[in-house]
Amino acid sequence: MKAKIYFLTLFLIALAFSGCESDKTDLSQPFVVGFANLSHDITRMHGQAEIKMKLSEPATSNGSVIIKVTPTNAQYTVDFETIPSSESGTFEVPFLAGQTEISFTYENKIEQPYVEDDKLKSVRFSIIQINYDSQVSIQGYTSTLVGFGISLGATLEPEIGGPNQGNQVFIDLSTELVTTSVRDKWDLGFYSDGLSRVVINGSLYMAAKQLDATNIDAVTAATVQQYQSQVAVGTFEASNVNYVDAPNGDIGKTAISEISANDNDNKVYLLNLGYSIGTDVPPVGSVAVAGSSRGWKKIRILKSGDNYVLQYADLNSTMHTEVTIPRSPDYNFTFFSFNTQNVVTIEPEKAKWDLNFTVFTNEIVGSGSYGYSDFVLNNLKAGVKVYRVNTSVKSFENFALTDINDANFTADQRIIGAEWRDVFTGTAYTDRYYILKDIDGNYYKIKMMAFVNQGGVRGYPKFQYKLVQ
Repeated sequence: MKAKIYFLTLFLIALAFSGCESDKTDLSQPFVVGFANLSHDITRMHGQAEIKMKLSEPATSNGSVIIKVTPTNAQYTVDFETIPSSESGTFEVPFLAGQTEISFTYENKIEQPYVEDDKLKSVRFSIIQINYDSQVSIQGYTSTLVGFGISLGATLEPEIGGPNQGNQVFIDLSTELVTTSVRDKWDLGFYSDGLSRVVINGSLYMAAKQLDATNIDAVTAATVQQYQSQVAVGTFEASNVNYVDAPNGDIGKTAISEISANDNDNKVYLLNLGYSIGTDVPPVGSVAVAGSSRGWKKIRILKSGDNYVLQYADLNSTMHTEVTIPRSPDYNFTFFSFNTQNVVTIEPEKAKWDLNFTVFTNEIVGSGSYGYSDFVLNNLKAGVKVYRVNTSVKSFENFALTDINDANFTADQRIIGAEWRDVFTGTAYTDRYYILKDIDGNYYKIKMMAFVNQGGVRGYPKFQYKLVQ
């Protein structure tokens, strides 16, 4: 299976390699400076914070940016200060040749309450001039607001780990909170809300098959040998979708059946642990997400009240380990690791993330389950939904709250998925963007911008999002 995956990857990359060359800087383009974020939440600021700005390319000479300060119901020295000082209403932030990012310091003195005379306090910083020895342009996020409330938007670059893509990155758009977990630190996820369902780690290409047995100690490598070539991702057999969780995120269609209160209904499963995180350095434009085989386990899952009871062992073991797994009401799942033989924390609380950047087990219709890199999931289990908009219908910049169509949201966690990037050219599609509705009813528009770095190396996604108003 691994050989087939690697062969297809090399084939795709061979076609994409020349496209990576087009990512070189066009020297005819103006030098652009913009804020990294549209807004900053006062409620999360305690003491000093760095307000960052991005340069469109490494500066070839020294320069500076002039910032205008516009307070609303806030006073300098009383409610805030900046370094450099902005007491005059403007200040200058220098940059040196070679820099791609600059910042200034904002010192927050606004404490609860964040209002005065029923008026919210805020401070807006705007780029009004760029001093540089070349053609310049003020574009992108030309201003940023330090205020009370949800994020107005940002440009983020989730650190998924380069071409090995060893991380799963969870992002909450309204707070700009980013949580990173190494993707091989969990094996099973025990669902917390309602149904008694257990998921497998699809980012490692795990697979599971139900056996006709209830005695875990009686199952051996010899009794399951006939199934091992089938219970795998990427076999190009349509039937192997039965051995993975439903790619659309339907919790009622997991590879492991609903756990019954009747022990006799709960069968033993053959569990393919998939692959470790890759460590090879692949050709530029390719990925190496799958390392060596992680082997096999046999498992059986029971119920004890509202808790799960997991039995597990190596295939030839005549004894098993048993552990009770509690539900975690604030989270989608309670995660368990065979390596640590314990519960582990992977995802943020279910109400505190919207998007997950990860390697993923998806489906090729007619060819079964298959592994994908650069994948983006929405938090469907918490109610986060997404739909796609084509720029031919409405431009990203002009899409407004009146353009929202709730009927377009679907119960599928893969709407962004892998359909945002073109592996043949090494670029993100520019003819589409996405509308996301979070669990608080906020709407965000999301534009995917890149999945390779300036050298054409995979595993460096970048996206922009804005609150739809």
